[in-house]
Amino acid sequence: MGILHAMDERKSGSSRAATVFIALITLLTLAALYALRFEHPTVGPKVNPSARPIVPIVELWLSTADRRLKLIRQPDIEMSARGSLPTDVVIDVRKKYQTMVGFGAAMTDSSAWLLQNKLNALQRGALLHELYGPSPNLNLNMMRLTIGASDFSLKPYTLDDIPFGQVDPQLLHFNVTSNLQDVIPTVREVLSIDPGLRIIASPWSAPAWMKTSTNLIGGELLAQYETTYADYLVKYLDIYRGYGIPIFALTLQNEPGFIPITYPGMEMPAATRARIIAQYLGPKLASRKPKTGILEWDHNWSQPEQPLSVLAGPDVARYVDGVAWHCYEGSPYAQGRVHRAYPQKDAYITECSGGDWASSVNGELLWFSRDLLIAGIRQWARGVVYWNLVLDEKHGPHFGGCDACKGVITIDSHTGAVTRNDEYYALAHFSRFVLPGDVRVESTATDKGIDNVAFQSASDGSIVLVMVNSNADARRVSVAEGQTRFEYTMPPQSVATFVWNPGQAGAWVRRVLSWLRR
Repeated sequence: MGILHAMDERKSGSSRAATVFIALITLLTLAALYALRFEHPTVGPKVNPSARPIVPIVELWLSTADRRLKLIRQPDIEMSARGSLPTDVVIDVRKKYQTMVGFGAAMTDSSAWLLQNKLNALQRGALLHELYGPSPNLNLNMMRLTIGASDFSLKPYTLDDIPFGQVDPQLLHFNVTSNLQDVIPTVREVLSIDPGLRIIASPWSAPAWMKTSTNLIGGELLAQYETTYADYLVKYLDIYRGYGIPIFALTLQNEPGFIPITYPGMEMPAATRARIIAQYLGPKLASRKPKTGILEWDHNWSQPEQPLSVLAGPDVARYVDGVAWHCYEGSPYAQGRVHRAYPQKDAYITECSGGDWASSVNGELLWFSRDLLIAGIRQWARGVVYWNLVLDEKHGPHFGGCDACKGVITIDSHTGAVTRNDEYYALAHFSRFVLPGDVRVESTATDKGIDNVAFQSASDGSIVLVMVNSNADARRVSVAEGQTRFEYTMPPQSVATFVWNPGQAGAWVRRVLSWLRR
């Protein structure tokens, strides 16, 4: 009985304490509400202090050509009121240009073979997620595939190889057996990371029996097989879609103006390309859902008259979605020339490789950031696709062709060690921050040896500005957008990505996130 009585007293005490606590909370709440409603008497007019607007902060990532810094986050930069001071770079989001599709590299046979054979499943998964996963990963979202072998294959082949002297106009022997062990499973793994991956596919050669040379090396497409060649490309689309790999766009022929002598290739003059598109491939693809686009040319900046001549035919142009460009000769201003003539046609850079050659002795970060990415995008490129995603320490494996080319990534064929090359960081300065659907906006050029390009996010209005200082000394540069501005001293030979949100709400969010990170 004594124990029960003590328990009752404790229960009663707890109940009283809870009641007092609730009453206290209620009184405090009422007091707070009353305080909010109560106004102290004032003498004279009531003055509200002006609210100070939140000034955007600029987030900054920096890389240097000496590789001391590789896409390293730097301290935030405070913006200030723009005022009347002169400014080097003026951004005007009201002037909009092309909508971006993305950035990527080619999953050549060599790249896929290295990923499948020199890394285990865990290593490969981690690397592919780093390359194609969302930011802060590299966030690549484009890819190029070769239809049959290129110079970066372990052997020459097409998708319809038959004994010499035979022909297969019905494509009964068409197969993708050569891709089943490496390319197809690797691409499927990438698609599991990024289902929105945009793939551009290009053939290096038609099957030998379709060609004047009866060989994968050299020659042209025989006229009687033009419709069969279109069927060959459509069959590729169907088979790959059956493996869950959709193709965003096709080109008719890789580098149709060049005939290699050590690896598969095929000359395809403008008249042939125009005829195949207008009469065969274009009509075959026109009603397909989902759509696969056709990109003309797929060769160097040095010959803009080639795509211009093909697009001059209305029966051809109606089926052409854009022009594909390579970086090895000429300048990206060729893209602008074609765009001005046919502004409704898109531009894509579909191949550009770095390598261990004399001009790269001091690295390639600046060239790829400035001459390929900034200049290419300022000349209307909606996407930039590097050549090999992965190569080994001996620039291979490859079958003929370039013996000094580098991949975005190098995988040591003996140890599996991964090296991220200058191209990796050049791409990252764009791909991590500029998303599909973002729009290039106006940004003035400078006379300080500093190149730039600017974008606005389609999702939240943020601004992304990429700048390259090619000078051997540091340069102070000022940037203005709207009613705000900031200044920054770019280190010698450096690449910088600046990100800020000019909107009040977005600026608050970025500032809070910055405080939390600190």
